[in-house]
Amino acid sequence: MNILGIQVLRGPNIWSINRKKLIQMRLDLEEMEQRPTNVIEGFGERIAQLIPSLYTHRCSKGEPGGFLARIAEGTWMGHVIEHIALEIQTLAGMDTGFGRTRQTKTEGIYNVVFSYIEEKAGVYAAEASVRIAEALINNQEYDLEADIQRMRELREIERFGPSTGSIVDEAISRDIPWIRLNKSSLVQLGYGKNQVRFRATMTERTNSIAVDIACNKDETKRILKDSAIPVAKGVTISAIEDLPDAIKKVGYPLVFKPLDGNHGKGASINVQTEEAAYAAFEYAKSYSRKIIIEKFITGYDFRVLVIDHKMVAAALRVPAHVKGNSQSTIQELIDKENEDPRRGYGHENVLTEIGIDRDTLDLLEKKGYTLETVPANGEIVYLKSTANLSTGGTSIDVTDLVHPQNVFICERISRVIGLDICGIDIMAENLTQPLPENGGVVLEVNAAPGFRMHLAPSEGLPRNVAAPVIDMLYPPGKSARIPIIAVTGTNGKTTTTRLIAHIVKSNGTRVGFTTSDGIYVQNTMLMKGDTTGPVSAEFILRDPTVEFAVLETARGGVLRAGLGFNHCDIGVVTNIQEDHLGISDIHTLDDLTKVKAVIVGAVKRSGWAVLNADNKYCLKIAAKADCNVAYFSMDENNPAVAEHSKKGGIAAVYENGYITIKKGDWKIRVEKVSHIPLTFGGSVEFMIQNVLAATLATFLWGYKIEDIRMSLETFIPSAAQTPGRMNTFRFKEFKIMVDFAHNANGFNGIKTYLKSIEATEHVGVICATGDRRREDIKETARISAQMFDKIMICQEKYLRGSNQQDLIDILIEGITEVKPDMEIIINNNGDDCLKYLIATAKWGSFITILSGTIDSAVEKVSEYLDKELGV
Repeated sequence: MNILGIQVLRGPNIWSINRKKLIQMRLDLEEMEQRPTNVIEGFGERIAQLIPSLYTHRCSKGEPGGFLARIAEGTWMGHVIEHIALEIQTLAGMDTGFGRTRQTKTEGIYNVVFSYIEEKAGVYAAEASVRIAEALINNQEYDLEADIQRMRELREIERFGPSTGSIVDEAISRDIPWIRLNKSSLVQLGYGKNQVRFRATMTERTNSIAVDIACNKDETKRILKDSAIPVAKGVTISAIEDLPDAIKKVGYPLVFKPLDGNHGKGASINVQTEEAAYAAFEYAKSYSRKIIIEKFITGYDFRVLVIDHKMVAAALRVPAHVKGNSQSTIQELIDKENEDPRRGYGHENVLTEIGIDRDTLDLLEKKGYTLETVPANGEIVYLKSTANLSTGGTSIDVTDLVHPQNVFICERISRVIGLDICGIDIMAENLTQPLPENGGVVLEVNAAPGFRMHLAPSEGLPRNVAAPVIDMLYPPGKSARIPIIAVTGTNGKTTTTRLIAHIVKSNGTRVGFTTSDGIYVQNTMLMKGDTTGPVSAEFILRDPTVEFAVLETARGGVLRAGLGFNHCDIGVVTNIQEDHLGISDIHTLDDLTKVKAVIVGAVKRSGWAVLNADNKYCLKIAAKADCNVAYFSMDENNPAVAEHSKKGGIAAVYENGYITIKKGDWKIRVEKVSHIPLTFGGSVEFMIQNVLAATLATFLWGYKIEDIRMSLETFIPSAAQTPGRMNTFRFKEFKIMVDFAHNANGFNGIKTYLKSIEATEHVGVICATGDRRREDIKETARISAQMFDKIMICQEKYLRGSNQQDLIDILIEGITEVKPDMEIIINNNGDDCLKYLIATAKWGSFITILSGTIDSAVEKVSEYLDKELGV
């Protein structure tokens, strides 16, 4: 078997609108296409033995053991690999279960699709599942545990920590979109101007001065002490020569910790001898230049969490420890403790496995123990000097036991230090009594405190501490989203997108939009190129200046990675016509319709699908739409529009020379098409369709008719506002038009327009696109022969894996089928081609450059015109 490609789908896609995180593996079964599982001797027994948990897979049988029954009956290896990929992810701590395997139109080649939790682990699962299947087919030994461990490692590298993950999960539960801004824990919630950012448990509201204070333990203690908050007695030193005086001043027992430390690193507790003090100093010194020496306070280690100056949780933290039984060594007790199913690798479970480090050995040495010591029955042996969960500690929820005065103290601390989210470490006998009464003290105040101990305590009630964070970032009335209009279709996407953006911009809203020629915010191009995929959409949604997004969305990006957004307010489908067929398993217009329908599937239920009622494939999308539907049509008597209007529906139609909105039986005329520059005086039908789509979309959003009308009148087809879309340059003796028509329907639209253009000679410049079907290329050539008197072929680019001469031959074949005597010039150098056209142009001729044949044609023609005008 051969993996032909692996794609990671990160947004709504052709397989599922709701399941956004999918791996799509294109797999060639090769000879296994002829060998279903029931003809592979012993295959069923071997897979059940290697991965016994596959018994839980119900498959189409709908009951446990269903998948294994399918193997016994006979199923294809793509289906088997799908289930293996899902199960090994589950075994690696990433429980997921959506899968689809479908044969393509090429025999033996399948798309194996399955969900993932962490991207790199999902890709690894795809590759590993094929290796596992091959080993089972060939009856070879396979180290499954190695794959599972590797996926665990990839998961820990890639996944959010418990704190970040809990905030993201809470946002998802409230339908707040999110974007990961780096490979670590920097996250954006919301879109555009309504975004907020956080990193772990620090938010954009977190005061940087407060963080500096919290990170300086000495400064924190001083400020708390000055505010009459009980703190441990102590000093800070940086030189070992100062240690004797510090010991004398504070008095045994002592605690040593680095000034800039965290997670308990470099700390030593209950230091009671001079020798131990010098060792503790050197240990802390390896983490910080300055060392805090405090009085060791007996009691229990508590963590209180305060968010937005309100206490939300409290936990008793217990350092990693084992309990003796008079039989097992400490090492054996540790190993047994790590077998607890609640303990896992990294953050995969409630508790973390206990590791052995210097801190462990030092604590044992102080007791005169080693790892081979056998503790007495019931004896507690502590293995860490701090109670951090990341080092194997446990936590017990005590939120409901905290005395009101201690709640007040903690909430006051958050304001004294100035942190919006803070973790307060307290050493006390209990929190049920006020700290001044039981001698408890505040040890530290932590910026970016971990949430894990509160989210999943080893004992007591879990606390959803992420909820108050979201409440703080998005209080009632604050939206996390900005309006999104997504535009797709075969032809007219870019012009429709630009016109919608123009209407939005003209009404005083800062708009960001993506097109096939670049990314724009307001009037500024920020990135040049074909920017119609999910990465470009996310670029706009990340921009904090954008108030409204209009996103051209092409089929390529949807197939490659899914949508770059999870919901939109309005989805526009301009039309569905023959183009890009034969690429990426899209062979028919029904296949293409499924791709375009993804945009409509992403429209929120209260939103609108704006669909072309003159296109039967758009009507198919309407029949399955789970949102409001509105139609546009060149014919007000279109049956779909008429039926829609009877039901009180909304439509935009071209009637009696006007762009008109229909609401039930009412008509609202927007503007006469001859007054709309984009329609070229009403002579270009496909431009009228674009105007209808844009007018309807913006009307549905809520813009007033008079505001839409003004915008339509001020949108001028030009190199500035519609680059590459019927841009006409008027030289003294001839005209040149540049248009990006690149398929038969686009060519036919240009042909209709050229019939209205009087010229002494119509000259066309065309090329082929290498990844299109032969018949599609030939059809554009036939249409070219019908509209031009002379044709120049400039096949400088767009080869896309094809042979240049083969593409030229197909074009010539199509042209000569219509006009055997047509004059054809071949010049595959774009610059030379343009020079020749201008040098040989006849008086009164009209030159049309199509399909982007000449690179940067708009800019280059503009330069020639400027020279002629002496600019």
